[in-house]
Amino acid sequence: MDPEENHSIKRLREKFPEAVIRAEEFRGEITVWIRPSDIVGVARFLKNEPDLDYKHLSDLSGVDYLGMEREPRLVVNYHLYSLTHGHRLRLKVGAAGDPPTIPSVTSVWSTANWQELEVFDLYGVSFSDHPDLRRILMPEETIGHPLRKDFPQGKEDVSFTYNTPTFEEHRGHMRPQREK
Repeated sequence: MDPEENHSIKRLREKFPEAVIRAEEFRGEITVWIRPSDIVGVARFLKNEPDLDYKHLSDLSGVDYLGMEREPRLVVNYHLYSLTHGHRLRLKVGAAGDPPTIPSVTSVWSTANWQELEVFDLYGVSFSDHPDLRRILMPEETIGHPLRKDFPQGKEDVSFTYNTPTFEEHRGHMRPQREK
């Protein structure tokens, strides 16, 4: 299906001709790339227009495209659902700058509050006008953002019988074997 034939995309292009960067279809899913400065207006339009009615923000997540020759490397995905019409739509917004920043959509969907906090904490994307932008999963003193692809990965060996010479000494914490 040509994404340009999708009703939601046609309406977006009519109302926000400069906001829509591109539209894509992959395996039946429609994705629209939106200019960051327009995300709040686009979100409000998609939610409030009766023939669109995307009142449900089912997910908001981050993606790091490091190493994929794509700029900006950090992208925020918004998965929308219209309960009235049974339609789904994904919006993608690139987050550029230092720190990477895009406007918050908490004024449109209140559920975006915690989801934006997760993206902020784990990817380092700031959301301007967010009511309480702070870390919620990582300690405040954590340096960096653990879901970025350039975050240093720690390594801890998992103990198995073949790599732990004193395995028998540590069996005390295990449940006793039932006799058959």
